Amino acid sequence: MMMKSRPQMFAPSKSGMLARRDRTADSREAGAAAVPKFRPIHTRRAFEEICERIREQLALGVLKPGDKLPPERDLAQQLGVSRNVLREALRSLEMAGVLRLRKGVKGGAFVREGDTGRMDLVMRDMLSLGTISVRELSEARIDVLELVVRLACSNGKPVDFDALEANIERTELATQEGRLLDRVECSREFYKLLAVATGNKVIAMILDSVTEIHMRFVYAKVVSSGVAMARLVETRRKFLTALRARNAATASRLMRTHLESVQRMLEQDPGAMSLRVALAEMQPGMRP
Repeated sequence: MMMKSRPQMFAPSKSGMLARRDRTADSREAGAAAVPKFRPIHTRRAFEEICERIREQLALGVLKPGDKLPPERDLAQQLGVSRNVLREALRSLEMAGVLRLRKGVKGGAFVREGDTGRMDLVMRDMLSLGTISVRELSEARIDVLELVVRLACSNGKPVDFDALEANIERTELATQEGRLLDRVECSREFYKLLAVATGNKVIAMILDSVTEIHMRFVYAKVVSSGVAMARLVETRRKFLTALRARNAATASRLMRTHLESVQRMLEQDPGAMSLRVALAEMQPGMRP
């Protein structure tokens, strides 16, 4: 009996199949590192939406520092959320330094003036995560202070210079009485006053954050060795004289020389420059 012939199928040769298989494997191997992996998409959580709505009101100027948000029950109804979800959002904004939550009859959620100290926590977190190093922090502080000195020379007011002079007097008294930890606190205050003299709040925030951490190293050095920078008061007075004269070049040179001396002093004691010191809480007595 005659068999119907089937259409001829042209099967690739064994060598051709191997060649294609090799090319496919090579392309996968070459592109393996570039293939992204995507996580499932989730809708934004309700408390995040609430935070965004409140921040929008701040940006529009509807809410201002010192303003009190509507009562919890009213605000939850306006937003169409449960009071538990609202509380979660309010706590999140409190942690971010946007709101202050008060309890009691006269309590509620109040818009804060702005907590510049939050940047200190950000810096500490970045140190913990290894995003920035102690060396980078020190270098940045020197460069930022050079800008601060120039701005203070241009924008500083007599009242700013008088505040710095009063600080130097307190530093001298603490030095004479051997209160070295109080002298560290005076140094911390000195840089805050210098930052105010710039008239630039952004620069002041940056300087405050790096100074806050740097003072931890200085504090650790003083505690471990019982010694502090020699001729600090003399250096401060020369610097203030240049600042009052609006001599930015001299003031910048004096500041950089001082900061480099402090850095050398700290580097002689590896323990004082450890990451553990930067992230540790200050001991009682650091601040008055």
